[in-house]
Amino acid sequence: MEPGISFTSFLISHWLTFILCAALLSTIYRRFTNPLSHIPGPEISKWTGAIWTYNWLNGKIPIYVHQLHEKYGPIVRISPDQIDVCDISAVKEIHKTNGRFNKTIFYRRLVTGNVQSIFSTNDRQFHALHRRLLASPISDSSLTRLEPLIANNVRIAVNKIKLDLRDSGATDVFKWWLFMATDIIGELTFGDSFRMLETGKKNQYILDMERLISLQAIRITFPFLVKIARYAPITIMKNAAEAQIGLRTYAMQSIDRYKKIVSQNPSDPKPTLFTKLFDENSGLSDSDIIQEAQGYIVAGSDTTAVTMTYLTYSVCRDSRVREKLVAELATLPKPVADKALRDLTYLNQIINETLRLYTAVPFGLPRLVPPEGAQFNGYDVPGGITVSTQAYSLHRDPAIFPDPDNFIPERWENPTKEMRDASLPFGGGSRICLGMHLARMELRLATALFFRALPNARPSTKEGMTADDMEMQSFFLMAPQGHRCIIET
Repeated sequence: MEPGISFTSFLISHWLTFILCAALLSTIYRRFTNPLSHIPGPEISKWTGAIWTYNWLNGKIPIYVHQLHEKYGPIVRISPDQIDVCDISAVKEIHKTNGRFNKTIFYRRLVTGNVQSIFSTNDRQFHALHRRLLASPISDSSLTRLEPLIANNVRIAVNKIKLDLRDSGATDVFKWWLFMATDIIGELTFGDSFRMLETGKKNQYILDMERLISLQAIRITFPFLVKIARYAPITIMKNAAEAQIGLRTYAMQSIDRYKKIVSQNPSDPKPTLFTKLFDENSGLSDSDIIQEAQGYIVAGSDTTAVTMTYLTYSVCRDSRVREKLVAELATLPKPVADKALRDLTYLNQIINETLRLYTAVPFGLPRLVPPEGAQFNGYDVPGGITVSTQAYSLHRDPAIFPDPDNFIPERWENPTKEMRDASLPFGGGSRICLGMHLARMELRLATALFFRALPNARPSTKEGMTADDMEMQSFFLMAPQGHRCIIET
């Protein structure tokens, strides 16, 4: 031992050296013995998931993984224990109803609190029970009774956009589509609108929710920070905890308010998507209902708003597409009704093409390979490995979608079986999005009413708006990185 160095310091320095050496040897051992070593992918993915994590924290995972597929093929290793597969047969196997591939812990980390929901659970019995309770009110056949509420909010949003254009010469459609979608889903879940269209600004509930969503990447990548934050004053996590308390308080107040409405008129209560859940026979507690409601609001607001924003932007910047759509919409009788919109060929082709190019969840949906393992494209994959299938890559397969990066609605005039099978804008199998029919109704009504009112709308460069603002950024849910879309007439 050198003079001046205490015995304690000597032990600490040598202990740290031992730990580092052990970690290095462990990494080397895993690199050469890992059962995924035969899967194509960049060399660094065999050693570490650091590059994947870097792109995840920067909202670029779909683009990064897609570039790997372009270089290495339909099955690619993206980290030491995770692969992504861009293949229709694999998608069918992984996402089929009652399949073998369960959701991973990723989904539990994505939501707040310890209460399961239909989104986060990997318990099939729990999922089946909740899906039965939640699916019926939001099915395609049940939405007709909700159309007046939905259409009214769409009309308000379009009128607000027109007022902005009149007063300022330009408007941010992303803002108004977000307010519209959030007010709709708020009233359909809590029985009371958030009134953001009315006030023209976000309420506290949505501000708190956005605070939590903005931290999703950090919470998922570094889950230990959530635990440490209980004992250490980490500002960013403290803010998240405060936002979570605010969300729950608002949800509880809304549920209590709706219960009073029901008690005052039990024979004919105001219908919501959650009315059945308040029946004592449902077996759901208030905590269960709150968790499901918060999940609905996230899934039913940002996703629809983002899709409608990219649809507006794509149509506005292509005069050929816009003029063809406007001509079709001119054939509609007044008042515009969703029943008539379902039969408009070009309108629905535009919606399908938007959902292909700008899927609200382009990120790979992680699933756990079952204990007996699986085989993809001739490669054996052992149990316990995470496998994902990202819509971003499937929707850009040039063998299925020629000229995949361009917005061409006509490609859906006669879609092939491969196109339908590769289309995953709402997920697949028993986990397919419950709200897909609601989303399509909102998209149909908003597109029709917007372009009937503003047939000459086009992208604007006012307020410094550029094409870069519309670049996709994905922290699970996708959004324009500029968080705006300015248009003018």
